Amino acid sequence: MLYRTLLRPLLFFLPPESAHRIALSLCAHSRAAGFLRLLLPPSPSGLERIVWGLRFPNPLGLAAGFDKGGVALGAWEALGFGFCEIGTVTPLPQQPNPAPRLRRLPRSEALWNRLGFPSEGAERVARRLARRRAEQKWPNFPVGINVGKSRQTDLDRAADDYARAFSLLRPYGDFFVLNLSSPNTPGLRSLQQEAHLRTVLEAVAQTNPPPPKPILVKIAPDLGEKELGRILEVLLSGPCDGLVATNTLPTPGPGGVVGGLSGRPLTKRSTEVIRFLAQESAGRLPLVAAGGIFDAADAQEKLDAGAVLLEAYTGFVFRGPSFARDIGHGLLRGRS
Repeated sequence: MLYRTLLRPLLFFLPPESAHRIALSLCAHSRAAGFLRLLLPPSPSGLERIVWGLRFPNPLGLAAGFDKGGVALGAWEALGFGFCEIGTVTPLPQQPNPAPRLRRLPRSEALWNRLGFPSEGAERVARRLARRRAEQKWPNFPVGINVGKSRQTDLDRAADDYARAFSLLRPYGDFFVLNLSSPNTPGLRSLQQEAHLRTVLEAVAQTNPPPPKPILVKIAPDLGEKELGRILEVLLSGPCDGLVATNTLPTPGPGGVVGGLSGRPLTKRSTEVIRFLAQESAGRLPLVAAGGIFDAADAQEKLDAGAVLLEAYTGFVFRGPSFARDIGHGLLRGRS
C-alpha cells in the first residue's frame, strides 16, 4: 500500500529512465538484499518446481530488461522472485536507440519502449558475474541470461553474435534465452523464420558442450497460428529446451515511432499463445509465460494454459516490492 500511495507517485513523477536508474541503483546496493528481507514478510513455501533439472523456489521470475547487466541478483531473490533473467546482453557494448524510447501508460497499466538492447557487452557482464561468484554472492535461485545480436550486425551473421555472447556468458547462466523477437532492433524479428532460426540454434549448440545449458527462444505475441506452428516444428526438432512467450507487442509511440508495448494489454494474447503452444507441443517443450501478469489470478491463468514458469516486468513496476510475494501467497491460497 505504501508503494502505491507514496513511492510509486514519486517514481512516476520522474522520467521513466531516471526512475529506473534510481530503482536499480538502490537494488544493487550491497545492503539492499538484507534490508528487503527485514522489510518484507517471508516468501511463501510450497511452490517449488524442477525444470531442466534446476530447482525454482517458485514459478515467478523477473523478466529480462529490468536488470540488463546482472547488478542486483541478490535483491531479486530477496523480493521473492523464484528466478531472474538478466539482459538482453549483446556481444559488444552498444548505446540505446535515440529518444523517444520509454513511456509509461498508467491508465492502461502498460509500458512502451524502444530501447534497442542497450548493453555493456558480454565480456563486461561476464566479468561482473564471475566476480560475484568468486565473492560467494550468488543467489540461491536460477539465473537466466537473455542474449541478442548487436545492432550493427547483419542478419546473415546474426548466428555468430548469439554464439559469441552465449559462449562468453555460458559459465554463469543456469539457462539462456535467445531474444529473436524484440521489435526495437531492425530486422531482428525475421530471425524467427525457419531458416534463420535453425541457423541460430545450431550455432549456439556448437558452443554448448556437455552438460549443455538449457537454451530457450523468446517469441513475439503477434504471430499467427501458422507462424507459431512452423516455429514450434523447428524448436521440437532442434537443439532447443523451451520457449518464452511472449515479447513486447509492436506499437507506434510518440511521432509514430514503433516500439514494444508490455503490461496489461498483453495479458489475454500471451495466454492465448501459451495455450496454443502447449496444445500443439503436447508438453514436449517447457513454456515460460510472460506478458500482462499483475496478480495471482493472471499467474494462475497462464499456469492453467500450460506454462511451467512465469516472468513479469511491468506488473512489478506498477505493483512494487511486494509483487512477487503477493502472487506467491495468492497461488497458495488458490490451492486450498
